[in-house]
Amino acid sequence: MNYDAKINDIEDSSRETAIAALRDSIARWTEQGELHTTAIPGLSLFRREEPTEPVSGMYEPSVCLVAQGAKRVLLGNDTYVYDAHHYLITSVHLPTIVQIIEAGPEKPYLGLRLKFDLREVAQMMADSNLPQPRAQQSSRGMATGEVTQPLLNAFLRLIALLADEQDVPILAPVIKREIIYRLLVGDQGARLRQIASAGSQSQQIARAVEWLRSNFMQPLSIDDLAEKASMSNSTFHHHFRSITALSPLQYQKQLRLQEARRLMLAERMDAANAAFQVGYESPSQFNREYSRHFGAPPLRDISKLRLLSVTE
Repeated sequence: MNYDAKINDIEDSSRETAIAALRDSIARWTEQGELHTTAIPGLSLFRREEPTEPVSGMYEPSVCLVAQGAKRVLLGNDTYVYDAHHYLITSVHLPTIVQIIEAGPEKPYLGLRLKFDLREVAQMMADSNLPQPRAQQSSRGMATGEVTQPLLNAFLRLIALLADEQDVPILAPVIKREIIYRLLVGDQGARLRQIASAGSQSQQIARAVEWLRSNFMQPLSIDDLAEKASMSNSTFHHHFRSITALSPLQYQKQLRLQEARRLMLAERMDAANAAFQVGYESPSQFNREYSRHFGAPPLRDISKLRLLSVTE
């Protein structure tokens, strides 16, 4: 075995040891339930002992790691699978379909999510003389990357703070900055830099996405959105779809449907009122689009979700 091969074997062995340590840490903090919202802002830990059905949800700017098991995320026509050796990074709010595909009682799915503020990323870029990012072909706002040992070590130190929460206010921000740094210089670093760079086309689309999220109930004007992004209509359409895998209209529709589902489930609003609340003028159109997106009409879908919440 040559020298490079020996080094690679040592690095692989060390990474597997770090993955095992991360698995044990997450398992410890999720013994009492499937979700543990930690004392560290933005950090959540997850456990699931069986695969799940596909469910719709919004991915926020964040990095997600898996210590055991695997998860599949559908964004438009794109599919992302991440596991113990691959993280998922999201640089803008994206509506997705999510499914845990590897989990069991003996080997439960164990994962974490750390949300980050793009202003923190921009500040890191301003404060640091970062090395050039690796080449990147896609401008999509979601991607998978290879988990490295330095990234794992940083997350292990972050979770370790939960054992003594008085350390969290001082040390957690320092470790989170290291994690952002590891992402910026990693194989998906260019993606984060594009979104966080003031004046870039990606950052202008991110601003339009934020406006849509806050105003999805209003009628959609592509002219106004393109103007907010300082782009022509055709350029805006191209870059919006490039980042989100959706057209602005499709993006708005998914936001409306997800909010309507939340209103019916959490606030027990009927379908017609939920449809009007999120901006639909026609209940029949709402029912058609809801059935197409969630696989069942509103009443049947909400009844199923309520039954699941009682039996789990």
